[in-house]
Amino acid sequence: MAALTEEQTLIRDQAEAWVRDEFPVTKFRAMRDSKAAGAIMGDAWQGMVEMGWTGILVPEAHGGSDLGYLTFGLVLEALGKNLTASPLLASALVGASALRLAGSEAQQAAVLPGVVDGSIILTLAVDEGARHNPAQIACAAKAEGDGFVLTGEKRFVLEGMSASHFIIPARTAGAPGEEAGLTLFLVAADADGLSRTGLSLVDSRGYADLTLDNVAVGADAVLGKVDGAFPVLDAILDRARAGLSAEMLGTAGQAFTMLVDYLKTREQFGRVIGSFQALGHRAAQMFTDQQLARSCAEAALASIDNDAPASTVAEMASLAKARVGDHLHLVSRELIQMHGGIGMTDEYDAGFYLKRARALEATYGNQAFHRERYASLLGY
Repeated sequence: MAALTEEQTLIRDQAEAWVRDEFPVTKFRAMRDSKAAGAIMGDAWQGMVEMGWTGILVPEAHGGSDLGYLTFGLVLEALGKNLTASPLLASALVGASALRLAGSEAQQAAVLPGVVDGSIILTLAVDEGARHNPAQIACAAKAEGDGFVLTGEKRFVLEGMSASHFIIPARTAGAPGEEAGLTLFLVAADADGLSRTGLSLVDSRGYADLTLDNVAVGADAVLGKVDGAFPVLDAILDRARAGLSAEMLGTAGQAFTMLVDYLKTREQFGRVIGSFQALGHRAAQMFTDQQLARSCAEAALASIDNDAPASTVAEMASLAKARVGDHLHLVSRELIQMHGGIGMTDEYDAGFYLKRARALEATYGNQAFHRERYASLLGY
């Protein structure tokens, strides 16, 4: 683990204790069974706002604390352990990063204070197909009068039903597959012509498909440069991937803890199964993978905090997403395998971790996407 400051240690300990005591997995189960609107734990979200987590990446001038991505990652790791459902990553990390990287001073002043106090839930609507591929964006934005008219669809938008605002990359020039010609727009969820459909996915979290049918926005809705948004979109996504890697690390860590506890207590043939050499070797491999995954995730977050070049941040973010994704895939699978039949039942929590793992792996690019991207960035 990276050397933490005293403030980071306090925030990490606070987050871990709060999640452990206030939001065990039983509360996630209750949220799932109740089919809560937007798949958000309302009490949890309000608690995060009150503890200031929504302002960790927001400058002090806009009501935040500006404590950096590694600090935010510590919170996300704690939330990942108990599958705590909230818009924290989508709004306070991805959305806030988009405003900081692409928004004007006026746009930041208008939106970021709302992100901090929770009155604005901001999410990025980027994907349009079953697979993550930002360069393939086809959603069109046509210049009309003093503004633009957006037409198209967005798929699997994180926190799409609870969001109050969307950041929508749309094509103002060029063709799908080209990086040039993209523009970012800030669009209110209640804009005329924007409709959303809630999705019920395996991890019981909040997603939505968006349809934009001639959605008119003013010139003040543009974030950054017209036709030149791909580099900043890539930077936003790299911050999203690094943050998501931290949450994935927490989910994998708790799955591994559950697995080891079972190995220590389950008996067969008069012995605890953890004493069987083959199972011990598998657990040792997972522990080793865990340490490597942690190094990659923390390096990605630290590279952002240290203002590393964009190419370095991109390399570290893809390395982290791929490496932590492989680790989470292995641990979540082994959690089910080693529990045997009980691991397949809904009454046991192992299934929640397997389902969440598969959704997290696919979000913002799966392992195959990031291995290819990492190799490309290194010139292969």
